[in-house]
Formats: sequence, structure tokens, C-alpha cells
Amino acid sequence: MTFDEMLKLTDDLVFAKTGQHLNDLQEKVVRGTIQGETYEKIAEDFHCNESYVRDIGSKLWHIFSESLGEEVNKSNLRSVMQRFQVSLFSNVVQDHVQAGSINFCEKTRQPPDIPSSNSDYQQSPTENHKLSEMPGLGVFYNRTSELETLQTWILQERCRLITITGISGIGKTQLAVKLIQEIKHDFEYILWYNLDHASTFTEFQAELIELFYPKTESELIAKNGKRFKPIKYLQKHRCLVVIDNIHCLFCSNQLAGQYQPEYEEFRYLFKQIEELSHQSCFLLIGWEQPIELAEIRSSNPKFKTLTIRGLETKAIAEFFPEQELGEYEKLTPRIHHYQGNPLWLNIIANFIPEMEDFGDKIIENNTIFLPQSLKDNLQQQFNRLSPLEKQVLLELVQDEQPVNLAQLLQRRQINSSDLFNALQSLLRRCWLEKQDHFHCLPAVIRQYITDRND
Repeated sequence: MTFDEMLKLTDDLVFAKTGQHLNDLQEKVVRGTIQGETYEKIAEDFHCNESYVRDIGSKLWHIFSESLGEEVNKSNLRSVMQRFQVSLFSNVVQDHVQAGSINFCEKTRQPPDIPSSNSDYQQSPTENHKLSEMPGLGVFYNRTSELETLQTWILQERCRLITITGISGIGKTQLAVKLIQEIKHDFEYILWYNLDHASTFTEFQAELIELFYPKTESELIAKNGKRFKPIKYLQKHRCLVVIDNIHCLFCSNQLAGQYQPEYEEFRYLFKQIEELSHQSCFLLIGWEQPIELAEIRSSNPKFKTLTIRGLETKAIAEFFPEQELGEYEKLTPRIHHYQGNPLWLNIIANFIPEMEDFGDKIIENNTIFLPQSLKDNLQQQFNRLSPLEKQVLLELVQDEQPVNLAQLLQRRQINSSDLFNALQSLLRRCWLEKQDHFHCLPAVIRQYITDRND
């Protein structure tokens, strides 16, 4: 019986009894015991207290004893496991064996739709969901197509990293919340993490440790400074990690997706997710996406980006009464002006009744009006733009019709490379629209830039 076979057998026993696989410390105790190491040596290697290691070992021996119907301890673990494997193979009946109350099947960890090359990683999900930072669903606008796309990417194509991008208020987070509600039972572990409160990578890592470890062990890891390797758990378990407000990782006053120095460790983590084989998925939500992901997407089918666009007239009409946005027949141009953005339309719907007769004129004339709360929303994003992007916006606002790159270059105020990079960055931020080879400003953005410069 090989070392790996013995380790897998102990892991199967623990999983059958508890619904969870061996964690790092439990695996170290089993490995050390099989290799004849003392508790003191195991504790030293793991940087923790010897008495705690003894306690972990005692609990494991109890699980093995109950499962196998004979006393198991540190001294006889190896011989008991060898005898047990012999009994398994001698009692094979129709591709499976039964030992006590535990069924060991040839394809226990391999659902029909999972390739056999990943069979070591498959198991029936035991839910460990850390969703305290996930917001409530609230009003969910009709995003059936987007929801189906995400489900296909995650559940069928097994994508490793997906970004959901779009301008503020468009409904990215609400879509992700609805998605989690739909697919949460397909994952053993789920973490929702919000970067909106200036988190550090260390704080993010601490959340992952608490997700994978019992509280006592996570405290030990933090106390002793043991190096935590998330990728190991992403390989061993089916995990979904959602990071909301991903744009908080990136610099203001630079092109989209440039990391702040203190967040470079996130870049290294995402690179591991790209390069190493695993069965988990990271879902990143925000106004911007990491610049390197835009480059990786074309060469790696396991990386996807979903840009959320505005809602159609019918979807909007379901949620806004006629007295708020006007009659249905007149709704389409109004929704177009505000890019079908639910937040912006909600601001307008609340604003119009307050303006009495003037509000009626806004409806009748299709006026693009920006209440202060809408301006504040745009200001947050405008403050993140680079000086070059702001310069390009000022150039574009002069043109009533869409313009192409050649027309912009004729003005000779920005060199071609800088202009191209700025346009790409604005497109990634959804502050610019592109139709064929022509660029144009959305109506609300145009009005906002115009108002700023009046």
C-alpha cells in the first residue's frame, strides 16, 4: 500500500464521517504518524502547540475507530489501514465495497459531467458559506440572459475567473447576488468579500482562513504566522470566491485596472488562479477589471468578462409606474438617454414628482437632467479617470456625431498611442460607446462633462 493510497483512505474515512476532507493540520498529523514522527516534531513543523496536535490526533483516531470497528491509535494507524485496504479489495462486489456504514465507490468523487482527470478533487458538496457581506437582493430587474450566461460559464464550462463589469448603478452586484442564490448548492465553500472598506490582502486572506479552518485553527495560523496557500484549497474543494468593488484595488488618476502598490498580492493570487489547475471560481465585480485579465481572456477560455449593459424598455416599465417616468410609448427615448441604468432611472423617477410642472416638461421634452445625487454618482467615477482620459472626454464632447480614431488624431493634441490607450480605458469603464469604428459619448456622460465645463 503506497503512502498516497493510505492518505487517501484516511481522507475518505474522515469525509464519510464528517462530510469534510482532511484540513492542513489533520493531514500533517496523518502524514507524520505514517512516517513515524512524534507529536512534538509534527507541532514544530506546523508551528503550533504540541498539546493541540495531540488533541487533533486523538479526534482522528476516534473517527477511525468508530468507522472501522476496532481501536485505532498513533501506534497502529499504518497497520490498521493496510489491513483495511486488504479487506476492501477482498470484498469487492459490483464495483463497490461496504465497510460498516461507509460505502466506498469507484466513482465517489466523480459526477457524470466532470472529467476523470479531476476525479481526485470531486466530492459531494458540504456547504460552508461565508456570506455576511453579501447584500440583500432587493429589486431584481430582468437579467435572465446574463444569469444564464454566468451559470453556463461557472457550472458547465468550469471557468476559473469571471469579471462582471459595468458603470455604477447598472446592477452588477444584484446580478451576482441572484446568481449565488441560484448556484450556491453546487459549491462546498463560498465567500463574499467586499473591498469597499479599504481592506488589505492580509484581511482578505484571514477571511479565507476562517472559511476553510475551524476557528481555533485559524487563530493558531494567524498567531504563528504560518504561510497560508489558498490555491491548495481551491484545488481540493469546489469553491466560489466573490470579490465585490474590485476597482478599489486600482489607482485613481491612471488608466483603468492599474494596481495600487499595496494590492500587488492580489495580482499574484489571480496569476496563480490562471496558471495552476484547480476546480474553483473567482467572481470579480466592479467598475474596472485588472488590466492583465483583458489580455489573458483572448488566450485562456477559463477567463471570462461579462459587461452589464442597460435594461430594455419592457424590463424598466415593469418596475416604474407611468406617473414616475411617463407613458410607456414615450419611455424608450428616456431610457436610452439614461442608458437603461436602474439607479439613474430611479433617481429621475423620484426627482420628477418633486419638480411639479417642471417635471412634466422634462418628460415631454426628453430633457437630460442630472439631479445632484446622479452627479455625485458620476463624480465618484470621474475622480478615478486619468488626466489623459479627461482630456479625451473634452475632445469628444465637442462632436455631436460619433467620430473615429483618424478624426481624433487629426486634431494632433494627443499622440496616437496615448489616444488609443485612453479610448480603450474609457471603453472598459463604460464611459464611452463604440459602434463599428466610431466612438461616441453616452447622453448622460456628455451632459455631465458639458455641465462641468460650463
